Amino acid sequence: MTKLIECPRDAMQGIKEFIPTEKKIEYINSLLKVGFDTIDFGSFVSPKAIPQMRDTAKVLQGLELNANSTKLLSIVANKRGAVDACQFPEIEYLGYPFSISETFQLRNTNATIEESLDRLKEIQNLCVQHHKKMVVYISMGFGNPYGDEWNVEIVQKWVDVLVDLDVKILALSDTIGIANPQTIEYLFSNLIDPYPNVEFGAHLHTQAHNWQEKVHAAYQNGCRRFDGAIRGYGGCPMAKDDLTGNMPSEHLISYLTQQENLSIDEKAFGKSMQLALDTFPQGEVNH
Repeated sequence: MTKLIECPRDAMQGIKEFIPTEKKIEYINSLLKVGFDTIDFGSFVSPKAIPQMRDTAKVLQGLELNANSTKLLSIVANKRGAVDACQFPEIEYLGYPFSISETFQLRNTNATIEESLDRLKEIQNLCVQHHKKMVVYISMGFGNPYGDEWNVEIVQKWVDVLVDLDVKILALSDTIGIANPQTIEYLFSNLIDPYPNVEFGAHLHTQAHNWQEKVHAAYQNGCRRFDGAIRGYGGCPMAKDDLTGNMPSEHLISYLTQQENLSIDEKAFGKSMQLALDTFPQGEVNH
């Protein structure tokens, strides 16, 4: 069964106008009724770096978690954030953005790759101590626009390093939307079989004209974990000045329901689609 991960955190984080905490709670509570496997709901990071996420702990307090099996994921960027996140038993997953681009790693977490690896080890240790699972996002996993060297062998090298740390979930991230079907096919077809104990995911950013070919390439080559955001809102504010939107969840659902039976409540999803229009400042959202 394919896992769908809805990412309101990713959709919201780059928006300058602060979305009121009550609105975030209302929106995420609507998402909890849809049937997503996991919701990437917030992040414990510096409020100076990502002001939109400064109320993550308050948002968590308002979530209605008892009536569903959807799990919560929070992004952290260092040990301090992980310590904060580990105080909440409601959070099952800690996500860490690990870039295989030195340039982007510095932009995103203010650390080199080697420093980031040390942070990752600390966070993984905390996850083990607090009975949480780590999700590592391999940022720039499908290519590099900054001039740093990129090839499949580099991706493979870092997968080996992460697997040796007992990380069980790796999401290849198309951080700025440059992946093409050939690269997606090559990576998933070569990575999934050698690592039977690792769950590989696709965190794809896309534009309106090329979403389906990306999803198709990932699914046909064994990927069964997909991140999306309703209406394609969001993008990484640390990547470029022009954000490439997230993979629209409605497109993912449309494609995947043709491949298998999804446990998605279509009525609840429709309500979330509508509520998104009221939650996000329409002048600021990226598609």
